Amino acid sequence: MKQFTVDAVTSNVRRVTFTSPPFNLIGADTLAELSGIVDRLSGDEQVSVVIFDSGTPGFFLNHVDSNQIPAIADMAGNGFLPGFVEVGVRLAAAPFVSIASIRGRTRGGGAEYTAAFDLRYASRERAVLGQPEVGFGLVPGAGGTERLAHLLGRDRALEVLLTGQDYDADRAAEYGWVTRAIPDAELDDFVNAVARRIAGFGKQAVTAIKTQVNRSTLPPEEDLLASFAESVRSTTGPDVAARGQALGELIARIGIDDLERNLGHHLGAPAEQP
Repeated sequence: MKQFTVDAVTSNVRRVTFTSPPFNLIGADTLAELSGIVDRLSGDEQVSVVIFDSGTPGFFLNHVDSNQIPAIADMAGNGFLPGFVEVGVRLAAAPFVSIASIRGRTRGGGAEYTAAFDLRYASRERAVLGQPEVGFGLVPGAGGTERLAHLLGRDRALEVLLTGQDYDADRAAEYGWVTRAIPDAELDDFVNAVARRIAGFGKQAVTAIKTQVNRSTLPPEEDLLASFAESVRSTTGPDVAARGQALGELIARIGIDDLERNLGHHLGAPAEQP
């Protein structure tokens, strides 16, 4: 079953919509499909801007489905990068400008991929960003640590990664995690206007500017590989089973919907939640 749809907004602008209810979790099939879409759009000479949004209310790109972790860890890239890392690398380096229109929760692996987009516009009322891996006894593996250090600076990146808290759009914009926080009622028109404006310029100049900026801002691939290896090792860490059991008990009390909607709040000390 397809999780993504691709629509033409104009002759050189595309909209990619991710719909995988109820929570837009990321699995190996999600990555395979997204990888194929990036390939296809990268090969289309007409496409200069791609908008990414969500068709699942309350969620944008969410965290990895825990049941899919072994399958994702086994994904192979083009003979070098693991598939989990490669998707973010190719998004950042794609020969089009990628724009995230964030309306809903964006956490974990989804937040890592969102950080790989070129521009990120977040609904002031509905966007939530977080890197909750520490609350599961894990560490990020899709390049989030490297990209957040570039975007937020060392101290704020550490705050985000070590607390596992949720951040609203205004705080995310203040930190540099998103490009701007936009009132929800204005988000679609604003993103469309930015996309059309960029697409109105010559693609050669637009992609050349992106390439130049990428040279000074994208993390080296060896660093991404090191982070992925550390992430895989963390899945067998001593804290994972205990955190997983505590979260399972928490879900039994509050339900999975409450957990997914308020994950940053619940992760602090799941064993102590009432």
